[in-house]
Amino acid sequence: MWRGIPGRRALALTFDDGPSPATPAILATLGRYGVRATFFQIGKNAGAHPEIARRCRAEGHEIGNHSQTHPNFALRAPDFVLGEFSRAQEVLSRVTGQTPRFLRAPYGVRWFGFARAQQQLGLGAAMWTVIGRDWKLPAADVAARILARATDGDIICLHDGRGTETAPDASSTVEAVRMLVPTLLEKGYHFETVTEILCPKK
Repeated sequence: MWRGIPGRRALALTFDDGPSPATPAILATLGRYGVRATFFQIGKNAGAHPEIARRCRAEGHEIGNHSQTHPNFALRAPDFVLGEFSRAQEVLSRVTGQTPRFLRAPYGVRWFGFARAQQQLGLGAAMWTVIGRDWKLPAADVAARILARATDGDIICLHDGRGTETAPDASSTVEAVRMLVPTLLEKGYHFETVTEILCPKK
């Protein structure tokens, strides 16, 4: 699933590759504006930074499954794909106290075995409508890219980590979030978790 139902002034802000030491700065901005997001966490990173992983959940954000070690699934066996998401599901559930309802493939690569892993774990697959390319662009360009593309129901993909790096430089993401959140609120959008935007209550 790539986006929510059009016609609602709702956006889902999502963050991949965390948690990392950069995550608290993002949480501070979200908290300042009362915004809830979805963090697609890597199991290995959650194990390395359990207090940050738990803080995401404690502050009302949704936890998603982004695999255990963030591999590229191209040419990988189906059992490998299943194992990556299974291990992450166990780690994230134990560390954060929330069992993820959605997964997201690292690099967006949905190889053979991906659908089977989804089915066996009972998880939805959430992709994105707009990606910020925040791992390579400066903050102003990230913000401009998203502001030029965001429309009703979009799922926005940013990164509070950089793969499994222990101390990544995610400063461009941190600053882009500080620019984006108030601007999108001023444009009349509100923010929802992935579950809320894909499964809105009637």
